Amino acid sequence: MMPAEAPRVLFLCTHNSARSQMAEALLRRHGGHRYEACSAGLDPTDVHPLTRRVLGEIGIETRDLNAKGVDAFLGKVPVKLAIVVCAQEDTCPRVYPFANRTLYWPFDDPAAASGTPEEQLAVFRRVRDEIADRVRRFVLEGV
Repeated sequence: MMPAEAPRVLFLCTHNSARSQMAEALLRRHGGHRYEACSAGLDPTDVHPLTRRVLGEIGIETRDLNAKGVDAFLGKVPVKLAIVVCAQEDTCPRVYPFANRTLYWPFDDPAAASGTPEEQLAVFRRVRDEIADRVRRFVLEGV
């Protein structure tokens, strides 16, 4: 159960299939009950199988991950902080009007990776680790 005072942090990206899912799961792990972590996409699809795989590799349960649209949050629940995780070339907005504050943390979209299955997996692992580093810094800063 989340304490009533835990600020809701909403991670946003295009499809809610990789980056925002990773960020949500990693904030849950590293932030504990200090934050309520959520994620959504502008055009949600399904959680990418490699997202599940790379999170599972570090011991994060992925069974309950599911892609959600931003409309599940827009004006419906209070959002203290929206964090846009789209890369520069993505078409995500840089602000979320229903959040007290919006941050921009650009990460490459691992779902767009090409190459062999091993090369694609390497991209997912790299992005996971980059997001994990940024989430850990965020938690330490106590934003």
